[in-house]
Amino acid sequence: MVAKRKPLVAGNWKMNFDHLEATYFVQKLAWLLRDARFNYRRCEVALFPSFTSLRSVQVLVEADKLHIKYGAQAVSVTNQGAFTGDISADMLAHLGCTYVIIGHSERRKYHPEDDANIVDQVRAVLAAGMRPILCVGESFEERRQGIELDFAVGQVRDVTRDLNEDEAAKLIVAYEPVWAIGTGMVATPDSAQDAAQAIRADLKETFQSKVADSVRILYGGSVTSKNAAELIAEPDVDGFLVGGASLDANEFAKICRIADGSNA
Repeated sequence: MVAKRKPLVAGNWKMNFDHLEATYFVQKLAWLLRDARFNYRRCEVALFPSFTSLRSVQVLVEADKLHIKYGAQAVSVTNQGAFTGDISADMLAHLGCTYVIIGHSERRKYHPEDDANIVDQVRAVLAAGMRPILCVGESFEERRQGIELDFAVGQVRDVTRDLNEDEAAKLIVAYEPVWAIGTGMVATPDSAQDAAQAIRADLKETFQSKVADSVRILYGGSVTSKNAAELIAEPDVDGFLVGGASLDANEFAKICRIADGSNA
């Protein structure tokens, strides 16, 4: 029997909140979850501030002994040197980061980050003792062609083919159909499950069942408290990567409570 995977609700703030706003948000979220008797043993909560807010969030989390985890939105593939503006995995690890988002569609589009770069980022994050959250997902064009599952699975395989079993087991995959990010449109629970199931099946084909069954697969793309319950009910959906809704502490707390099985 497969052990139940612990859900993860991750809030990607993108380029929002300065360090003062960030600390206020973390305090408010912690209060809301405390008052709701949120069970962190049943569900993990992580926030992804901008680089300028990470140190402030670290100080607050450590000083108040909060159970909220945090991570970075991007990372450099290099460890140190003459790379102006880059942030290394070691720097993030020393700030107490648990996770790093890798390959988000906005990073792929605007910077851009290619497959080779994304693999190197995953390796850098793993080497620094953190866990990568690999973002994959199709655009409208791939969906129109009917190749959305092959496309998402292919993006995962581009990374996992260069990993061993121990490394793959530490990976978290976030299925985020690009057409649903920030648009208000959301994949149906069946579509989210189909994608998560296809990704898990490919992991099972590449690695042992133990690896495939342990990797958490998140859904992202216009997640709100109105659609979270239906999505998390799917057997292969293990949580959420939340964008816009993660900027509202009350709404994000509701999503967290739904993911841990509480009545929101």
